[in-house]
Amino acid sequence: MISRSISTAASAFTALLISACGTESDEVVFEMQAQSFANSEWSSPENLAAINSPFNEQAPSLAPDGLSLYFGSNRPRLGGSTDTDLWVSHRSCRDCPWGTPANLGPVVNSSVGDNGPSLSLDGHLLFFTSARTGVGLNDIYVSRRANPKDDFGWGPPVPLGPGVNTTAFEAGAEYVQSAEDGAENFYFNRGPSQGAQDIYVASITRDGATRGPAELVAELSDLAANDAAASVRTDGREIFFGSSRIDGAGGLDVWFSLRGSVHDPWSAPENLAAVNSAASDQQPSLSSDGRTLLFASDRPGSIGGTDIWMVTRTPSGH
Repeated sequence: MISRSISTAASAFTALLISACGTESDEVVFEMQAQSFANSEWSSPENLAAINSPFNEQAPSLAPDGLSLYFGSNRPRLGGSTDTDLWVSHRSCRDCPWGTPANLGPVVNSSVGDNGPSLSLDGHLLFFTSARTGVGLNDIYVSRRANPKDDFGWGPPVPLGPGVNTTAFEAGAEYVQSAEDGAENFYFNRGPSQGAQDIYVASITRDGATRGPAELVAELSDLAANDAAASVRTDGREIFFGSSRIDGAGGLDVWFSLRGSVHDPWSAPENLAAVNSAASDQQPSLSSDGRTLLFASDRPGSIGGTDIWMVTRTPSGH
């Protein structure tokens, strides 16, 4: 059990992280976050049984306040369809149980596959990938809401611009909203739908508009492997992603990389051995406070074909 003092400190840290808004404040918070997780250790993976079903649950994303969990699932929806939709579960407090997942509904979901939800830090933007008619095999869309606490207040999705969407397959959206305006702050994967994809980065505005063409993140992309679903720590100095590159524990593993600042290249990716198994472990998603990592896995102990699992870490490894 984590002590009350650590829990209180973590809550205070999270509040500071969310409330920081100026450049100077951001720099202070980012430095605190980078130091907080040096030499930290991960807990044993835990199956989120309250969320999972006999069907596939994948691509989890925690809301910034930690009270809503968005994910993709092919569990039956109204009418009996089992195309993947976006779902959400809510809880009343961080230590409260998760509620029964609910479908986000027809405003957001379409009659084809919608998956890979990812929320902005301010809670106003929801990015996801969809097979609905667009410019390519799958495109990335964004939906907006006025109230960041309303899980069902999302407006009609619109596709991101040509700087992100192409005739290829785009998915795995991750918006690092804390990055300075105009910087490369939007990560995603691009490639053939059933082949080796790579990680790209683009620049978008705070209202979700693209600024120019995306660029390959060469240091994170193994051209012979499938690299996808990046998740970046709020300070922009740590990144997690799924990859089929060699020297892993299974078909897909979670890998991570670090950098000294948002202007530096990423370090050589390392396998996150504490999380991975001989099964496929993928689609990692880091919470806004940097302490919780959700991911999808079909490892033994899963309720369905693919389940959502969770690990946590304590600041400074304590």
